[in-house]
Amino acid sequence: MQQKSQKRIGHMTTREQQAEQKRPELRAVDILDPNNQIGIRLRSLYAAVQDEAIPDRFLDLLEKLDQAEQMAAKAVE
Repeated sequence: MQQKSQKRIGHMTTREQQAEQKRPELRAVDILDPNNQIGIRLRSLYAAVQDEAIPDRFLDLLEKLDQAEQMAAKAVE
């Protein structure tokens, strides 16, 4: 399970500050390039999804799978 352990510094989290530092300076050509715009939007979407919590329903399914695998391993022994 992913834990959110981000320290807030001012209004930006450390993750946001790191992303800001890694962001290359945009040139006019880059801004107008459709492939660059798609890349920017995909990175933004990926970052938003990455920060979402894992649904409890999915975690329950993973727990059941782990239990079934453990029981199957014991049955083989």
